[in-house]
Amino acid sequence: MTELSRIRNFSIVAHIDHGKSTLADRLIQLTGTVAARDMKEQMLDAMDIERERGITIKANTVRIEYPARDGQTYILNLIDTPGHVDFAYEVSRSMRAVEGSLLVVDASQGVEAQTLANVYQAIDADHEIVPVLNKIDLPAADPERVKAQIEDVIGLDASEAVEISAKSGLGIPEVLEAIVTRLPAPKGDRDAPLKAMLVDSWYDPYLGVVVLIRVMDGIIRKGDRIKMMQTGAVHGIDKLAVLKPQMVDTPELGPGEIGIFTGSIKQVRDTRVGDTITHEKKSCAAPLPGFKPSVPVVFCGLFPVDANDFEGLRDAIEKLALNDASFTHEMETSAALGFGFRCGFLGLLHLEVIRDRLEREYDLDLITTAPSVVYDIHMRDGTVQQLHNPADLPDLTYVEHVEEPRIKATILVPDDYLGDVLKLCQDRRGEQLELTYAGSRAMVVYDLPLNEVVFDFYDRLKSVTKGYASFDYQMIGYREDNLVKMQILVNDEPVDALSMMVHRDRAEARGRMMCEKLKDLIPRHMFKIPVQAAIGGRVIARETIAALRKDVTAKCYGGDVTRKKKLLEKQKAGKKKMRQFGKVEIPQTAFISALKMDG
Repeated sequence: MTELSRIRNFSIVAHIDHGKSTLADRLIQLTGTVAARDMKEQMLDAMDIERERGITIKANTVRIEYPARDGQTYILNLIDTPGHVDFAYEVSRSMRAVEGSLLVVDASQGVEAQTLANVYQAIDADHEIVPVLNKIDLPAADPERVKAQIEDVIGLDASEAVEISAKSGLGIPEVLEAIVTRLPAPKGDRDAPLKAMLVDSWYDPYLGVVVLIRVMDGIIRKGDRIKMMQTGAVHGIDKLAVLKPQMVDTPELGPGEIGIFTGSIKQVRDTRVGDTITHEKKSCAAPLPGFKPSVPVVFCGLFPVDANDFEGLRDAIEKLALNDASFTHEMETSAALGFGFRCGFLGLLHLEVIRDRLEREYDLDLITTAPSVVYDIHMRDGTVQQLHNPADLPDLTYVEHVEEPRIKATILVPDDYLGDVLKLCQDRRGEQLELTYAGSRAMVVYDLPLNEVVFDFYDRLKSVTKGYASFDYQMIGYREDNLVKMQILVNDEPVDALSMMVHRDRAEARGRMMCEKLKDLIPRHMFKIPVQAAIGGRVIARETIAALRKDVTAKCYGGDVTRKKKLLEKQKAGKKKMRQFGKVEIPQTAFISALKMDG
């Protein structure tokens, strides 16, 4: 059992691409935690998508043994957290499991929006924070400017910031010394009842669910019977180990230690991030504070392009759900797209990652319907319903009002692009909350409807600022607004997959855009096809797809003009009859394009 004074638990906080995973690699390499022949880039990122996109999706952990300059050997537990806003809850739990953070800032780019969001989480968790300036070997690096920025924007003393280059290994020994000397040791009582936090869990095909825990008080041993306080589930411990990054068995884990256990748990759903683990018999008095179940905020339909792949999609989704408890799914059918699933995600990146994994790991071709958010429908009888799919909106005569989710968005942007960003936020029905300056960069805080953000807000923001803006958001609750359901009718038939909730003021423009798009995408038939956007019974936009015409007058050369007229009248009557019975075939590609480009 390691003495508490020789343990240091910390996480690395940074914006995407500021060198968090590279720094973790260097710490692992310099301490010889992994043999040189097994070392690879992004050591802690296991998924292909993580390695390809250069982002961290799952929080990962590693235990490092470091012989410090004072002659003692310290145990350092590093939790590598995701930087993206979708996984903010995972980050907050990881923060509660450790006592300190390394704040990594790119010495050429400076403080970004996600740096701020995650550093505030660290401050909330009472962390000791050590600023680290990375990439100081770049020609554009300006450490003094970035130190001033850290002090202005975050309010941290950066005079003793460690200057490093994670890529070349410059300054890494100083980082290790700073962890040992400047971060506090954990506290905990060995003799108290067991109290441990569930930090993360994942599915292993051989071991079942593997659970990552941080022990706060007490001792956990192999063979113990433990209880999850939120779910009430009881399990026996089959295996206890620490991660170096591979599992190394250990007989027990004491206060301040971070490790994993398995206990023949079948589904990740049974292990909730943030839950408190204690002994079944001698349990602790109260669970750790701050637990909240993960709540999906963005919903969309996933349908197989080929209807025969539905069973394959069901199996793939069930396997993926074993590994990701924050992703929800239920069956749904659509007249246009057949059988599929309505899935809930933590955000747009989460949606993209799940879709990519389904297509890549299970070899599926999928259609994704337009993402929508969860609306609260307040009925006249006083009840509140949650609406996940706009096609299911109840009859408006029974609806009192509709509330939509709002977010507080923080955008950091260079001065030159500020006007474009303000215009974009105003166009998206945003309300400005504050505008402050740090050097030549502005920080804008907006209250925005989530519905307007899930479509293409991030892409538009990147394009109006040439990629220089950084964006981060948090949910702030629901608010009533003038929202209506817009339906798209093709040949007077509503197409359920294209229904969407829009603000009344923007419905006409959105409807016109969809109609124009579908006019180009739906192939011409032998009869005229109207494409309409409607709110309730009122059509707000219309385009007509012209009929394919056969030249019936080709054989009428010469003679009286009435012969031609007679033939054209006959053709017109035939077209009318055909239109009565004609069914419009909308190809899958038209749906994919309409839903992809919408926004």
